[in-house]
Amino acid sequence: MKVIQLGPYPPPHGGVQTNLVAIHRYLHAHGIQCAAINLTRHRRNDEEGVYYPKNALGVLRLLWKLDYEIAHLHVGGNLSFRLLALGVACSLIPGKKVVLTFHSGGYPSSPAGVRFNRSKLRTLALRCFDCVIAVNSEIVRFFEKSGVPRSRIKLISPFSTVELPTESHLPLNLAAFCEAHDPVLLSVGGLEPEYDIPIQIDVLGAVQQSFPQAGLVIIGGGSRESQLRTIVQNRSYSRDILLCGDVPHGITLRAMSRARLILRTTLYDGDSIAVREALQLGIPVIATDNGMRPSGVRLIPSRDFDKLKNAIEDCLHNPMPAGIPEITDENNLMQILSIYRELVGAQCSVCVHSLDLPQSTRC
Repeated sequence: MKVIQLGPYPPPHGGVQTNLVAIHRYLHAHGIQCAAINLTRHRRNDEEGVYYPKNALGVLRLLWKLDYEIAHLHVGGNLSFRLLALGVACSLIPGKKVVLTFHSGGYPSSPAGVRFNRSKLRTLALRCFDCVIAVNSEIVRFFEKSGVPRSRIKLISPFSTVELPTESHLPLNLAAFCEAHDPVLLSVGGLEPEYDIPIQIDVLGAVQQSFPQAGLVIIGGGSRESQLRTIVQNRSYSRDILLCGDVPHGITLRAMSRARLILRTTLYDGDSIAVREALQLGIPVIATDNGMRPSGVRLIPSRDFDKLKNAIEDCLHNPMPAGIPEITDENNLMQILSIYRELVGAQCSVCVHSLDLPQSTRC
């Protein structure tokens, strides 16, 4: 069996990238050839099994050139027409099976998600995939409303166990910031409108009335980075806020381990991998209630400054261990491999016939 994955390949390292890399490593560990095509604006030189085409034409050339049986497209954020068109193009290549994992858990309830089913062309494009993987039940319902046959829809969690890498050390500026501040609040996410970062910047000033040494670290990049840097510079406590941009995954986990609290304030959101990683590391999390947070998270309403401030101060005054979410180990990766096998009808070197997989994972 030969597989090619298409999606955002790190750097930077976010939730979609984490799942893509986990599948990539799992397949290689079991002797299955797996390549990856990066679809983001981040460009690097091609390395063994990982390709960074410069444009859409370069992606299509690779799809025709490379030897594979299954193309697995990973999509986060908006389910754009451009990415759907790529999926349709994959489905038109003879002899190839095409899988989609849609990672954006909050998309169905977003304005773009609500409008999606009004476009017959987009819903038709979704039906071209041989299998679509939803990361939560809301996306399952979204696929069903889009006309995807239920037999092609699989619900598989993208989360695996997290381990704190021993070889990762904080960069000097981040390490110095953590040494100079106590408590350290940490935010991990995109610098985009749906991630309500300004409320975190504003609330820090209020929290410092009770915790004058408090600092806020913001990890992640995005289209609003320049605007947010301007907001920070205009605050009297700007030296207590560190915008790190995108950093490697290992450093993000190390920064989490140094933080007292993780903040996740969003206007719409899915089941965030950063939230689950923080909980597994035992770090308390305060997050906007989106109806799909794991147990152990301190929930607050969206855009509520006072509730966020009170939650932060309460967690700092009365520290409690974080709730640990259910560990998924590698079962999710086993299920994906089972899907691959059934799509191509091939035997592979890993002994999956002994896996006790639920019938719902079968395509």
